[in-house]
Amino acid sequence: MRIAVLADIHGNVLALDAVLEDLAWRGGADLTVNLGDSVSGPLWPRETFERLEALNLPTVRGNHDRRVAVDRADETMWASDVYAQERLTKAQRAVLFAQPLTLEIAPGIVAFHARPDHDEKYLLDAVADGRLVRAPLGAIRRRLGGLDAESRIVLCGHSHRPELVRLPDGPVIFNPGSIGCPAYDDDTPPAHVSEQGSAHARYGIVTLGDGGQPDRFEMIAVDYDHEAAARQAEQAGRPEWAHALRTGFMSD
Repeated sequence: MRIAVLADIHGNVLALDAVLEDLAWRGGADLTVNLGDSVSGPLWPRETFERLEALNLPTVRGNHDRRVAVDRADETMWASDVYAQERLTKAQRAVLFAQPLTLEIAPGIVAFHARPDHDEKYLLDAVADGRLVRAPLGAIRRRLGGLDAESRIVLCGHSHRPELVRLPDGPVIFNPGSIGCPAYDDDTPPAHVSEQGSAHARYGIVTLGDGGQPDRFEMIAVDYDHEAAARQAEQAGRPEWAHALRTGFMSD
């Protein structure tokens, strides 16, 4: 069984289309799962929603999906969420909010956006010197709760950092990285940045082993017209997004 893992599209329909084309070129997948944060960003939220709606993928709710779904923007909302909220209908936003926090997509394979009990706290990551780094194994195990003993594979996103961690006597945790937002800054204390280091759209493929064969995990980086995405961000008044889309880094 082949499972394609998509995460953190953030309204970048150009990157999503490139990933879907690449996946088809590789022979497709038996199942494709979306780990959330689908539309938030100064790009193409409605177009991305409509593309995903047509695909009807099993999908979990990300923190930005939840934030976009509120009825009215206020001063606490991030600009990317406001941009998406203004371009989606109430019914579309209700669909985002109704998505589950966690989902068992196959026996022993659990998917969620950030942590199994929270859509906005990191699972695999810690902050050091203003950047995301891998958290200690003990912290990762505690954050998983009981899932470490119950699961074979755990799929998560949120940090936009491709990661593959096997817990001793526990599951493999796979974060494919972000399709549509290769870098961001977060001023939530402690303030930090996440940087994938290139403009590529990232996704993953998990091939489940049969007959005693090991599971296989592929982290895939796909080139696409990131310059067009950057220009769209600039037109929306978000130069920092444009820089991230072009480079995979935040501005100094």
